[in-house]
Amino acid sequence: MSPRLSPRTPPRVRDGLSAALIALACLLLPCGALAAWAAYGLTDTGRYVRAMAPLAGDPAVRDAFADTVGTELTGRLEPRLRRAAGPFVRDAARSFTRTDAFRAGWDTANRVTHTALLHAARQGTAGRPVTVDVAPVAAEVKRRLAAGNVPFAHRVPVPHTRVAVLPAPEADRLRKGYAVLEVTGFWLPSAAVALAATGIAVAACRRRAVTATALGTALGGALLALAIAVGRHLTLSGLPAGLHRPAAAAVYDALTATLRTTSWLLLALGLTAAVATWLTGRHGRGARPGPARAPAGPGGAPEATGTRA
Repeated sequence: MSPRLSPRTPPRVRDGLSAALIALACLLLPCGALAAWAAYGLTDTGRYVRAMAPLAGDPAVRDAFADTVGTELTGRLEPRLRRAAGPFVRDAARSFTRTDAFRAGWDTANRVTHTALLHAARQGTAGRPVTVDVAPVAAEVKRRLAAGNVPFAHRVPVPHTRVAVLPAPEADRLRKGYAVLEVTGFWLPSAAVALAATGIAVAACRRRAVTATALGTALGGALLALAIAVGRHLTLSGLPAGLHRPAAAAVYDALTATLRTTSWLLLALGLTAAVATWLTGRHGRGARPGPARAPAGPGGAPEATGTRA
């Protein structure tokens, strides 16, 4: 609801209030888009799994998986066999990443992990880590191997082993952050829209206010895209040395794909609205009739329209 201003309020005061409201709306816009993406985009398990699914074919992710599994398996061999069998184990792991069983296991692992994290964020107990049971992943891989007539597939174990994916301190921070996101994910975008609409309504020159809002929207989209790029750099540079950075970059890009699209849409929408407002204003000024001229008299001079005192 717009504030009530007297019709006699000076235009300078109205424009100043309008500028303040629009500037605040444009500042809240990228923050609201980020909060809405985190609150609604990342919490959809199906959308998350679909976003992560193409990474099963990413070479960086496959290499990271093969290196991790190969290192884990060869580490259990006797020292005299480790050097000889190591390359074969890694080759076998890389070959497995090109199978349907790996892609099925990848999707199942992402679904199980996301469900566990979401449950911990909404209903978890303070002081407890987030754990997942690897049995559903192993069962899906075993089923796919058996369907492909892989020898001894029926002997693949399906252990009910719970693996910690998030320590207790990080899980507590996740719960607190999710509670904040549930509020800000809805109210920040709503507040940005309400402030922008109010700023346009109270402006003395609404066309100018619409143009300012459009340019601010474009600027907000550009700032959001910059924040995504900076966040990517900080995330990758802060990873431990043992993690596979190309795989982590692929995961980051998959998760933020929707957010990047939103930033470019805000930029394009803002610039388009600003240009359209400018063009319609220019056309309106060109079509405005000029001042009326007095009719010419008999001698070609304009007739007097009044009498001199």
